[in-house]
Amino acid sequence: MSRLRRSAILALAAASLIPQTLVAKAGELNYLTWEGYAVDGFISKFEAASDCKVTASYVGSNDDFAAKLAAGGGVYDIISPSLDTVPMMRQAGFVAPIDTARVEGFDGIYPEFSKQSDVVADGETWAVPLIWGSVSLIYRPDKLATKPDSISVLFDPALKGKVSLWDDKSALYWTARYLGYDNVFDLTDEQLEAVKAKLIEQKALIRKYWASAGELTELMANQEVYVSNAWTGLTSKDVNNLKKGFEVVEFTPKEKAEGWMDSMMLVKDSPNEDCAYKFMSFMQSPEGQCGIAQSTGYFPVNPKAVQGCMDDQMKKDRQVDNVEFVKSLVMWQQPVRLDKYLETWNAVKAAP
Repeated sequence: MSRLRRSAILALAAASLIPQTLVAKAGELNYLTWEGYAVDGFISKFEAASDCKVTASYVGSNDDFAAKLAAGGGVYDIISPSLDTVPMMRQAGFVAPIDTARVEGFDGIYPEFSKQSDVVADGETWAVPLIWGSVSLIYRPDKLATKPDSISVLFDPALKGKVSLWDDKSALYWTARYLGYDNVFDLTDEQLEAVKAKLIEQKALIRKYWASAGELTELMANQEVYVSNAWTGLTSKDVNNLKKGFEVVEFTPKEKAEGWMDSMMLVKDSPNEDCAYKFMSFMQSPEGQCGIAQSTGYFPVNPKAVQGCMDDQMKKDRQVDNVEFVKSLVMWQQPVRLDKYLETWNAVKAAP
């Protein structure tokens, strides 16, 4: 790993260092993950079948994984970062390679994910694909004069104070596409400056940068926000289920939506390795894949597993056996100059 990249990872970890005194105990599984990835509906089934007690902690951004692991890696056994963060976890030495022979159902995962170059590196497999999906735009159709079709809606002065954006470096990707750049993961200094300037200009429109899906749901349900980027399927389901007298709608902008895939990674020196492998296997089973797909609205990575637990309409909605959909997305990658991207995003947030 280059000195520059290592410095970026360490700086990221130090930025939100949280002292940790806990130590994982045998017979437990300590899981650092996203909202909706450890709900009782399927976790209780795993606990009953495995005798492994799951304790889940949650992140609001992929940047949180490095910070929390640097603060005390022994607290966690499994983490579930997105594809653009998998290389960072490996390069920083936070995780151990996966013995795929110990993961039941691994051969049923889409090879487009299980053999992805960031998943398989240095002759080893470093992650077990878990769930995937896209990041689209969400809006209140009753509050917009015309139906939007572009990322430009996030920069519309008419929506001042009613715009939100995920508090994550991916804000740079959205803005870069809006400005017409194709090389969103390898922007030049000049392009990054243009992106930064546009995001700083946008701050006058922003009600709040959201840190979690739950926070965005609250912002929209409380009518504080009319438009944002959002996890496709999740926020719209949660807001509309609240029946507040209005609905929110998602759309894919003409500049394309982003695509992501979250994986399970084994934390190095985990004392609960047996429970970790049992969990990774369970999450490739029908109970695991349909359970997490139902709780989040996202798409299963193992089409074989969901054949008997999803009806035809749900399979269509969740893109089962439609990996071609991936090609329509801008799939996340780790930026070539991660440190520069983090520096740029932090400069945006620090700007008045």
